[in-house]
Amino acid sequence: MSGTLREIDLFIGGETVRSISGRFGDVFNPNTGKVQARVQFATDAEIARAVENAKAAQIGWAATNPQRRARVMFEFKRLLERDMDKLAELLSSEHGKVIADSKGDIQRGLEVIEFACGIPHAQKGEHTQGAGPGIDVYSMRQPLGVVAGITPFNFPAMIPMWMFGVAIACGNAFILKPSERDPSVPIELAKLMMEAGLPAGVLNVVHGDKSAVDAILDHADIHAVSFVGSSDIAHYVYQRGAAAGKRVQAMGGAKNHGIVMPDADLDQVVNDLAGAAFGSAGARCMALPVVVPVGDKTAAKLREKLLPAIAALRVGVSTDAEAHYGPVVTAAHKAKIENYIQMGVDEGAELVVDGRGFSLQGHEDGFFVGPSLFDRVKTNMRTYQEEIFGPVLQMLRADSFEEALQLPTQHQYGNGVAIFTRNGHAAREFAARVNVGMVGINVPIPVPVAYHTFGGWKRSAFGDTNQHGMEGVKFWTKVKTITQRWPDGSADGGNAFVIPTMG
Repeated sequence: MSGTLREIDLFIGGETVRSISGRFGDVFNPNTGKVQARVQFATDAEIARAVENAKAAQIGWAATNPQRRARVMFEFKRLLERDMDKLAELLSSEHGKVIADSKGDIQRGLEVIEFACGIPHAQKGEHTQGAGPGIDVYSMRQPLGVVAGITPFNFPAMIPMWMFGVAIACGNAFILKPSERDPSVPIELAKLMMEAGLPAGVLNVVHGDKSAVDAILDHADIHAVSFVGSSDIAHYVYQRGAAAGKRVQAMGGAKNHGIVMPDADLDQVVNDLAGAAFGSAGARCMALPVVVPVGDKTAAKLREKLLPAIAALRVGVSTDAEAHYGPVVTAAHKAKIENYIQMGVDEGAELVVDGRGFSLQGHEDGFFVGPSLFDRVKTNMRTYQEEIFGPVLQMLRADSFEEALQLPTQHQYGNGVAIFTRNGHAAREFAARVNVGMVGINVPIPVPVAYHTFGGWKRSAFGDTNQHGMEGVKFWTKVKTITQRWPDGSADGGNAFVIPTMG
């Protein structure tokens, strides 16, 4: 059977390369539950070869002026828009999200590419004329060299572009290790970058499991690593990468809360929750899986409105234009979600809507999970403390604004949070005090636009620099500061043995 499967190769030095490892991972079609391809896992030597190609190509790429680097990004943007439909279909076939959601995945990555088109301005340094007698001081932002990104399955287009778009625009060469669950779109992105005019070797794609991750973290010629995934792995990546002397940003898991005040527009809240909790089958680090109504009256009204909205959700195959969400990525992930649902029942939460056992006619072997709703969840439950990453919405009831505020503040994760209210003072107070990195006010999924920056707090992020925006430029560059003097020829040496001042 394996001879009939599509093979997904490595991309090194501007061309596809068949690994000699003999190791591979199965790539499923989540709609059918069938293996549709296998992805070749790279050897350590093949990853080293990718790094050597990147190292050789980076010298000339860094010397390319920023306008020309930006032109490659402009052309890449045009090619992405040209191939949007094809890429979205490919993405959906491996991930399971519906086509519209796949287009959104690509579009949010494209917006970071649009930001990278402005790299001539974003990479400028600072200058002070006359900082001292005849002395000028200026700085420049220079690329780090060869850098790498390790990306998750849930956004196989957006997150790679978050990373390599800014990194490459800044003059670095890039090693991308995408998820082995849906690796085809990252390969196509690399090919489009080549078509856009990127020199061979500047962007390389290698596949693998933990062995490939470790090879990247340990390689002495890789100077920075960006990671997105679960918190335990993010912590591991951060520790091992930092111990190897690398600059590391590692984004982890989340348990985002939506606080619903008594004055909130509940119809709008329910509409927002339907998309934020169940869209993409809940497999978003910025999903909204926990809703916190303030007061029993608010909780009762919200629950009453949620039930018909959840019943109206359509779960379908990725190509179903009427479906709200599709299957999850693998059978193992489906089993994990359903195990969490059972855990919630065992812990004593009220299972109001049970999404287990969902079957789609004609696709009985697909990895589908129906929407689930828990009520009366408590903070000591594992299902609340941990990230489920599926179409499961949990309701915790709070008696007051202060109690609701403390829930996301005290949780181990601090990625995103939202508050729904008409009260400006409550919203302002909440935004200022909540211990979370990204806050939405009547916005259920507060992912910042590309020219701002993305990053959580606590166990949602390790490292002190966020993704994309100017924080991305800072992460992928190092600052060099120059203090210069052009003497006029007169010999006024002063005291050469005293630390210089500008007085």
